[in-house]
Amino acid sequence: MGTHFPTRPEAITPDWLTERMNAAGLLSDQRVTHIDHAPIGTGQVGDSIRFTLSYDRTGCAPPTIAGKFASSDPTSRGTAQMMKLYLHEVCFFREFAHDLPIVTPAPIFADIADDNGDFILLMEDLGPARQGNQLDSCSLADGRHAIIQAAALHGPSWGKTRFTGAADIAPDPQIRGLAQALYPASTATFIERYSDELPADLIAIVARMGELAGPIFTRSQDHKCLVHGDFRLDNMLFDAKAGALPIAIVDWQTLTPGDGAVDIGYFLGAGVGSELRRSAEDELLDLYLAEMARHGVTLSRDDIDRGYKLGAVHGVSTAVFSAANVVRTDRGDANFLSMAKGALELVQDTGALALFETD
Repeated sequence: MGTHFPTRPEAITPDWLTERMNAAGLLSDQRVTHIDHAPIGTGQVGDSIRFTLSYDRTGCAPPTIAGKFASSDPTSRGTAQMMKLYLHEVCFFREFAHDLPIVTPAPIFADIADDNGDFILLMEDLGPARQGNQLDSCSLADGRHAIIQAAALHGPSWGKTRFTGAADIAPDPQIRGLAQALYPASTATFIERYSDELPADLIAIVARMGELAGPIFTRSQDHKCLVHGDFRLDNMLFDAKAGALPIAIVDWQTLTPGDGAVDIGYFLGAGVGSELRRSAEDELLDLYLAEMARHGVTLSRDDIDRGYKLGAVHGVSTAVFSAANVVRTDRGDANFLSMAKGALELVQDTGALALFETD
């Protein structure tokens, strides 16, 4: 199946890019004359690139832009295609990014192949910025900024079918069924690789979740608002645009309708780790409720309890499934261990697996 757009960064020509930047209103009478590109970020499911541009004359055109493409690794690419991750990200930037107050790069051009295997996303470059690092956790101030941005996604999309009913991000029962079928084997792979790296009581939770794959993956889902789905530090830029923006949220491949509290449980479990979570959990949950109220959605701690626990479980399942189904790297191993440990400890602290246990 052919495509009508460049599928790799080296295939982008100055003339093609000039047309797309003109259409986005970024050029006046300038033309792109030369393109350099280099990888950025730490993503394993797609390839992220910074393009440095030269023009035929001076002006206010951006000196750099960012881009994303399908992963050059066949394992990661196949997983993304199967899970429709590239389609979700293209949908976000085509349909939603301009209409939500969450801080994210402004899109320039986005397209995807009919089989969801190739895609291109060109967007604003928010550098220089401080890349969030899953392995280092973050400060409480950074955590507050993240929670405020979560509410900026959840609140304005709450109960609005314009967002939650979009066909391109609708949960696919076949994908959920496939994930359920693959999860026990993914669990076995995770335990084989990492059993010496985690305490036995946490490994026991991993194993139990493998046994509970059915109820975990077939649970009822509340389509209350848009949910990021991978709301953690690696997908956040702090002090973006040389400090002009406190934070920006990136990587929208797991966008879905759901319960916003899942993003919060995911972030405080898999995202920042237990040290910050245990010391600041109440403050950050109260901040989320206050920000949601500011966006017109009044919730209580009881209202978000189930979603918060589901977010912890989601953090574990994401780490386990990703570890087994994307290209393996040293950084990836450390990242998945960090995610799993924080999420497992939140599952343990909240008794989250009781949501799926039966007598």
